[in-house]
Amino acid sequence: MKNLFSNVAMTVAVLAMTSGMAGAASKGVSDGVVKIGVLTDMSGVYSTLGGKGTQVGVEMAVKDFGGKVLGKPIQVIGADHQNKADIASAKAREWIDNEKVDMITGLLNSGCALAVQKLAGDKKRITMNTGAGSTDLTNKACTPYSIHYVYDTYATGKVTAQAIVPTGGKSWFFITADYAFGHSLEQNTTNFVKKMGGKVLGSVRHPLSTSDFSSYLLQAQSSGAQIIGLANAGGDTINAIKQAREFGIDKKGQKLVGLLVFDTDIKSLGLNVAQGMQFTSGFYWDRDNATRAFAKRYYAIHKAMPTMDQAGAYSATMNYLKAIKAAGTDDSDAVMAKLKSMDISDFFAVHGKIRADGRMVHDMYLMEVKKPSESKGEWDLLKIVKTVPAAEAFMPLSESTCPLVKK
Repeated sequence: MKNLFSNVAMTVAVLAMTSGMAGAASKGVSDGVVKIGVLTDMSGVYSTLGGKGTQVGVEMAVKDFGGKVLGKPIQVIGADHQNKADIASAKAREWIDNEKVDMITGLLNSGCALAVQKLAGDKKRITMNTGAGSTDLTNKACTPYSIHYVYDTYATGKVTAQAIVPTGGKSWFFITADYAFGHSLEQNTTNFVKKMGGKVLGSVRHPLSTSDFSSYLLQAQSSGAQIIGLANAGGDTINAIKQAREFGIDKKGQKLVGLLVFDTDIKSLGLNVAQGMQFTSGFYWDRDNATRAFAKRYYAIHKAMPTMDQAGAYSATMNYLKAIKAAGTDDSDAVMAKLKSMDISDFFAVHGKIRADGRMVHDMYLMEVKKPSESKGEWDLLKIVKTVPAAEAFMPLSESTCPLVKK
């Protein structure tokens, strides 16, 4: 009988040890490395505001974190999706299936972001989008593994329209990039223009990376609209503004409004051309001491001040790694649970919060381009006119169509 009890006790001990080992095996870092993929426009119309600079932000975060998490190395890889959804999707599939990538960030271009987000969601991989703007990403296309980190077309359209319409911009005509991002930006801005008593006289759509805006500008000019809303970004916005100036549109009573503008766009245009322009941003390098300290370190590497996409990529990566450390594993479900429970406060965001729909909400900023006489340096381009609290800037959950949101 004594031997029987001894054998039973030994069996229980062995089972407990085995169970403990199995539990431990389920924790930690899968494949012995945490791998982050930066998938963005490295060579096209958005490459200056994102591109290699976004990867620099991610690599800085990894280095600042110490290069390891839970005792395992962190690896960063990057690729150019060329602003083509099929290339983005194929690269993401290769990364997830063969490279064992754990998280994909950047995703500048809404068509690419939507394709990758769906694929990654199906494969239970986290996406932290810092570059794309379409609100579909947190509405009908949301997944349990997707985060929309920096801005969206609801916030940029709302804040900009609320600044422009009351100051005489009652009638609008849109020049719109003809894909998911442009459509979303035009629609969201239209909604707020109309809510404030304004009207939209028409719109015209152009292919991505258009070099000649003459026909689109002539249609906008002939509409007689007080405001020509540019529902595009990057090189397209720059070209449209430069050509409008050549046509003398700004001297004939019409005003161009960029609905998604980055510091790098203003740098390219120059203050003589862009002075007085107002737009909405999720970040500005010269906002406070913390942003300036980060920007100084970033500039030393990239030789340009960080855009909101590039700064956001640093913040997203750092908080992703913090979540892995807190969860004790890189398992996507555990990491997402930690991310959604975290207070995100750093140089990029103050008391940011990732909601059930994946939207990271944080303060947004109404910016104004400085006059040349106000600028004290090469990158002293903007001033913050107004800080818009997160609750006012972003779409409320009551309006969300994300199936993950409980109503």
